[in-house]
Amino acid sequence: MLSHGAMRPAFIRYIAPAQERPQLWRLATGLAVCTAIYGLVAFAVFGAFALSADQGWTEEFLAAETPRALMAHLSVFLGMALGPMAAVLLLHRRRPGTLFGRAPIVLRDFTSAAAVTAAFVVATIAVSVVFLTAVPNRPVEVWLVTLPAALLLVALQTGAEELLFRGYIQQQLAARFRSPLIWAVIPSLAFGALHFDPVNAGANAWLVAGGAVVFGLAAADLTARTGSLGAAWGFHFANNVVALLFFATDGPLSGLALFRTPFSMDDPAVAIALTFDLIIIGAIWFVLRRLLAR
Repeated sequence: MLSHGAMRPAFIRYIAPAQERPQLWRLATGLAVCTAIYGLVAFAVFGAFALSADQGWTEEFLAAETPRALMAHLSVFLGMALGPMAAVLLLHRRRPGTLFGRAPIVLRDFTSAAAVTAAFVVATIAVSVVFLTAVPNRPVEVWLVTLPAALLLVALQTGAEELLFRGYIQQQLAARFRSPLIWAVIPSLAFGALHFDPVNAGANAWLVAGGAVVFGLAAADLTARTGSLGAAWGFHFANNVVALLFFATDGPLSGLALFRTPFSMDDPAVAIALTFDLIIIGAIWFVLRRLLAR
């Protein structure tokens, strides 16, 4: 997915603000700031959920198999979004908007990438239901009521992850190192580690994390080719909307989905599904990098 050639002009413009203060100690300190802010927001959301929930709220929150629990989970990502913004403002003395890129490009690429990704994923699900039984998860009328808020929260969650991994970390590393083996691979490995969940995924945990690394590399390449977070964010958003709101894997994080799969994340069948998902990710990346590259 990545080449060792010269950086594209769009990417050079994107990382230019980070080159003013590219010291690694600033990045390390900034990541500490990100962690602290994320922790504070998580504590606040967890506390608010505890005050509003019934007995057994801890298990409900951790499982996120109810709408309010999953919404609370997604709300925690506000801290992940605020962290990089605070870090660049305080430590790198640049505007938080420089993490995104130019607004018109972000909007255009987000829309295009989301549309292409949605088309691929919906087509994939249409084929999948021939072999899988879609299990109803929520009544349609109830699902529709929560859909607007759920879409905003998924936009927050995916935008926060892109801000941290493809925005802040990738930008700051690219300001110091020309090789994508550093500015693309390191954030992608960190992104994969974030998705490592042996408690819920069991033996499939490494496969899930590996899939996240591959997605991270694709998102990193799209960011480098387009010079903004728009394409990676749209790719991520459309993928997660389908996975969280329409057709979720049975078990944790299924609280807002209209349908769910007949298997959970620790089922051996997930290995086959993940292999197929990687093929789809590769196909989407292939189309987007040619459609949006500049």
